[in-house]
Order: sequence, then C-alpha cells, then structure tokens
Amino acid sequence: MIDDPHGTQPIERAGADLEEASAAMILVHGRGARAQGMLEFANEFARDDIAYIAPQAHRGTWYPQSFLAPLEDNQPHLDSALTKLDDVLETVESAGVPLDRTILLGFSQGGCLSTEYAARNADRYGGVVALSGGLIGPEGTPRDYDGSMDGTPVFIGCGDQDPHIPVERVEESIRAFDDLEAETEKRIYQGVGHTVLEDELEYVRELVDDVAE
Repeated sequence: MIDDPHGTQPIERAGADLEEASAAMILVHGRGARAQGMLEFANEFARDDIAYIAPQAHRGTWYPQSFLAPLEDNQPHLDSALTKLDDVLETVESAGVPLDRTILLGFSQGGCLSTEYAARNADRYGGVVALSGGLIGPEGTPRDYDGSMDGTPVFIGCGDQDPHIPVERVEESIRAFDDLEAETEKRIYQGVGHTVLEDELEYVRELVDDVAE
C-alpha cells in the first residue's frame, strides 16, 4: 500500500497567477471526480484577479470508505489528503497570498476534507465552504479541535434528502466551528439531494467579493 497516495498527484490551476492574485480559492473535488472539473467554478465568479487551485486525488478519491466510517478505515489516504491540502496552502502563502485571502471550497467528499482540514488547522482563512459536506469520522468522534478560526466565514449547505450527508452531521460540524469561533452559516435545503444550488453559489460570490476587495 502507498503511504502517501496523493503526494505526487497533479495540481490544476486557472485564473490569475498566484504572485499577482488578490485572493486564492482552493477547490477540492468529490469522489470519482477530477480537479479540472472543479476549475469550472471559476466561471461562476467573473473575476480575473482570483487564483484558482485544484488538487487531484489519487484515482479520483481522497479516501476509500464513507466519511462516517472509523478514521482508521480511511488511512493512509485521509492523512495523505490532509497533507496534500497543507502543501497547497503552503504554496499559496509562499507566493504571497495570505490565509485570510484564501478560500477553501469543496464539494461532497471534497467538502468533508475541507472542513476537516480547517478544523484541525484552525486559523483565520478567507472562508471555508462545504457544498454537501461535514466533518469526518463516525458518530461520537471527539470534536475537541485546538485553536481559533478567528471569525472565519464557514458555510455548509446540504439538502435534507442527501443520501450521503446526514443533516445531523452538518449540524454537528457547525457546532464544532462555532466552538472554534468561526462565523458560521448553515443552509439546509428542503427536498434537495446531493447537488450544488444557485443559492449556495450566490453565497460564494459574495464571499469572494468580500475577500478579494
């Protein structure tokens, strides 16, 4: 078994060069998807001053089991995925874009990974957005994360008919980020399954404008 399956996977980019960008957005794809597909989000924001960065998971999957499975069942892939995000953020910061101008956005499995990374590495980010996602681990997983999000906007949107993301996990995740002093926004959409909605994209557009102003 490969200890670091995601370590050598490519990182796709679009938009402004990091050295010239007013802000950055890290886009984390879902299970079975591609980084290149996540870059299509750039078309939603109509800004040429944002650097969009999308890491690719090994074989399109950040971790093999459900995000509700015991943590050890998703190793070493989960640790490798978290390290991949850490490396991407370090690259962004090294190029001159600070954390408070960097938005971490993920869909589905990518949303779960993004929230888990942010909770384990609490800091003042530009924003954290989970589109159909939540913190990783089985029911009863301790959420005693260290540090403070220092008012970071944290958004979690999910349909109440989503077959993969229980509403209870969304609510638990929001409580954890409240404890970490984030500025949280939870939106549960009635009668909606596993998808991205225009209402969520509108929130992200406003967040991008705030972060990049």
